[in-house]
Formats: sequence, C-alpha cells, structure tokens
Amino acid sequence: MISIRGYIERLSLRAKEASVLLGRTPTAVKDRALLAMAAGLESGRRQILSANRRDLRAARAKGISGALLDRLMLNPGRIDEMARGLREVAKLPDPVGELIHRWSRPNGLKIAKVRVPIGVIGIIYEARPNVTADCAGLCLKSGNSVILRGGSEAIRSNRAIFRRLESAALRAGLPPGAVSLVSTTDRRAVEFLLGQVGVVDLVIPRGGEGLIRQVVAKARVPVIKQYKGVCHTFVDEGADLKMAEEICYNAKVQRPGVCNAMETLLVHRRAAPSFLPAMARRYLEAHVELRGDARTRRILKGLPVRPAAEEDWATEYLGLILSVKVVGSLEEAIGHIRRYGSNHSDAIVTRSKPRADRFLREIDSACVYVNASTRFTDGGQFGLGAEIGVSTDKLHARGPMGLEELTTYKYLVTGQGQVRK
Repeated sequence: MISIRGYIERLSLRAKEASVLLGRTPTAVKDRALLAMAAGLESGRRQILSANRRDLRAARAKGISGALLDRLMLNPGRIDEMARGLREVAKLPDPVGELIHRWSRPNGLKIAKVRVPIGVIGIIYEARPNVTADCAGLCLKSGNSVILRGGSEAIRSNRAIFRRLESAALRAGLPPGAVSLVSTTDRRAVEFLLGQVGVVDLVIPRGGEGLIRQVVAKARVPVIKQYKGVCHTFVDEGADLKMAEEICYNAKVQRPGVCNAMETLLVHRRAAPSFLPAMARRYLEAHVELRGDARTRRILKGLPVRPAAEEDWATEYLGLILSVKVVGSLEEAIGHIRRYGSNHSDAIVTRSKPRADRFLREIDSACVYVNASTRFTDGGQFGLGAEIGVSTDKLHARGPMGLEELTTYKYLVTGQGQVRK
C-alpha cells in the first residue's frame, strides 16, 4: 500500500509532467476543455448536490459555524455560477505567449519579454467547493497544472466536482495530471505537498487566517497569500449620506462571511450625527451587532451598541458584527486603517476629489475604492473571470488574481553571433 508521502510525490510528479505539455497546448484545446468542464458540472448537478448535502449534514453534526456552512453550501444557482465562471474564462484572452515588451540593444541583440505559465500550482482551501472549479479553470487556461486540496468538511462535494472536471478535461485533449485532487483527508498530505521543492512551483492557500499561517509556516515552496480581510469604509464630511448608507449596508450585510466584507465603519465627526442614527437602525434591523467607540455610543444613545475593545479594530468577524468609530479627520481615518487594516480593501465615501485622491494615494491596500462597496474586490467583478484568490502580498501578485497573475515571464534573446567582451 502506497504511503501518504508516496501518494503526494506521485501526484506531484504527474502534475509536473502535465505542466510541460500544458505550456504548449493550443488555446483552442484549453478553451474546449473549459467548455466541456462547464457542461460536465451542469450534467452532474444531481450527484454534486447529493454529495454536498452529505457534507452539510456532517458539518452541522460537528458544530461548524454559520459562516463556514454558508461557504460549504451548494445549490443549483451556485453550480450555475461555477459553470458560468468556466465559460467566462474560456472567453478571456490566453496570456501564454503574450508579448509584454520588445526592444533591441546597440550590439544588435533583439530581446522579447513574454508571458509563460508558472508550472505546477497547489491550491489548499477550506469549505468552499466552488474553489475546485474556479481554480481548475484559471490554472488550466493559463497553462498551469493544478493540484487541489480541499478541506475535509467538503471532501464529498470536491470529489463529485472533480470527477466531472477531470473526465471532461481528458476527453477534450488535456494531459492526465493537468488537474488533480488530493483525495485523502489525512493532514500529512498538506505537509508533503508543501515540501515538493522543484516540483510544485507555487502554493496558494484559500481560507481562514489559521489555515494560511499554518501553510506559510510549513511551506518550503513559494506561497502567495491573504491572511485576512479587515476592510474599512470611511464616510467623509460632506459625503452624500444616502449613497454612503447604501454602500455601507452592502459592504457589511450583502454577504458578511467573505474577505471583502466591511468589518469597520469609520465616520467623520461632522457627518456622524446625521449619518449614524439611521444607518445604525438599518443595521440593527438586519441583525448586525454593533460595537462602537465612546463617541459612537454617545450619538447612538438608547440603541444596543456594545463598547468596542482594542482587539475589535483588528478583527475579521466574517459575520454580522461591525466595529464603528467616529474620527476627527481624514488623517485620523487614514491612520486608523494603516494601524489596524490588513491591506485588503478599503473605501472612502466623499464628494471631495482632493480628499478622494489623497485616500487613494495614502492607503496602501490591494484595492482602494472611492464611492463604491468593498464587496467588488473579486476577479469576476473586475472582469478577470473567476479568481484564484485575493492576494495581500506585494510579490508577485496583488489583489484579485486572474490569468495574468498565474503567469511569470521569460526573456527571448536573438543574436547573430554576438559575444560579450
């Protein structure tokens, strides 16, 4: 019987062999595979939903939180979204071979900088079975083989989705090993995957902060990550308060269990008396628990607002809890975000272009917004197709990661016998 280490080594080597072939696979073949994979998900809807129901029953029996249950749950609409995402990726331009820049040197050398696949990408994720399809599609279109390792809570769903994806990809002409799933729930499999130096070129963890920190601590291969999303919205003095109310409600309530949901609301002291009472009542009607600083609680006296503790400002709640702070100036808002933010997504609602420009310039987050909800930080919303994740790193990718972020580049140098002197 093969060991867990041997299983992962064999899976990784198979993916490496496939990546060589994928790097030169024509766009038409990759697109045909993506369309076949989308159709496979739709035709397998009943089996996928049946597997997902078993995962949900097991998760509830273990007492898994509401936010994770929401991420785990599939329905016909979410399967349609996965299929639609694959079709959208098929329509996107193929980045492989794209000319980034070309120039000539005085000695006659001609140099071209072109996009190439990264190679073998490992995806380690928790209770989000849609990641199985999203990441497979993006990796394959960008010429990378992919090794998927989902959480044990979604193992049945992931297996059902993977069977459809792999079968369709093989029929369409992609090589065996182009897309792989770690089918064991043994935790040692992750450690062995993270140690595949020279075989696995990149690992991208998707999940909670705990998972990501474990991956980073144990990895011997490169990792692109996003620890957490402590996202802010700052309502400036003189802001359009109706616009601000709609943006702030959407950023918190529309889907609170995701990384681009707002966790802290900052309000300028001149806007707070007019803005906060109506906004707070709307949040409370939506069952949002409010945690405010002293100035917020004074303005909202009589409403159920808990005192905010120091740790609240740096907490990613992933639920219907919101920290609220009244600030005295734009400078104070920027300072708060710099101190407690996670460099993910932050927004300002303002009528002032100079203040908007300053916010854009001085907030060092992957995505910075003016008069829009942070919920737009998403590959699909940015027109990138389904995303492989949101990176808060600065090397080599940042923000929603689409096809271009799954490539690197190489230099093609053509001479006529030149030698260096």
